[in-house]
Amino acid sequence: MPDLQHLLLFIAAGWLLNLTPGPDVLYIVSNALRSGARAGIVAGLGITAGCFVHVFAAAVGVGALLAASATAFAVLKWMGAAYLLWIGARLLLARAPQATADLAALARSQPASLRAVFLGGFWTNVLNPKVAIFFLAFVPQFIAPDAAHKAWAFVLLGVLFNLNSIPVNSGWALAAAWMARRQSIQRSLHWLDRAAGVMFVAFGLRLALTDAPRSA
Repeated sequence: MPDLQHLLLFIAAGWLLNLTPGPDVLYIVSNALRSGARAGIVAGLGITAGCFVHVFAAAVGVGALLAASATAFAVLKWMGAAYLLWIGARLLLARAPQATADLAALARSQPASLRAVFLGGFWTNVLNPKVAIFFLAFVPQFIAPDAAHKAWAFVLLGVLFNLNSIPVNSGWALAAAWMARRQSIQRSLHWLDRAAGVMFVAFGLRLALTDAPRSA
């Protein structure tokens, strides 16, 4: 493990990275706007669970395989891109409410299940090879070259990064849920769905166009 100074730097860098808008934040915010803080927090927990998969996979060498194998990277990349495009299409094709009563019902509506929200966040991360590459690139910077157990240090830092993301993700959910209670936001929920749909499609296309990292 790094010393206290490097550990605090690792935590601060993790918080800043989690505050950066991306598909994860968009997924949390869109669920919280539509279905409230609980759905947003559950979405964040699903995303965190997906990150745990990448941390443990990287520790046992799967992440290194993705970084070295163009084929493995491409398979996961296309699966992830298709998933993001599917989410975007669902949001773009969602029915627009036709009356004030519809808007109120939409703002109060719950998703099919919180389990579905959790699994959506989980697969959003698991199917994104860029998350695996991120952990391989970011975490080792804080592991001493002479560390006796580098794999365990990687896992511990990865777990710490994921646990630190929970309050940040929950903050996004609470902020979005607070915004959704405002009447002006409620009237614009269907347009927010459209905007979120466009952004998910853009994230999917960007992932589809991402080149596999070149092995050294």
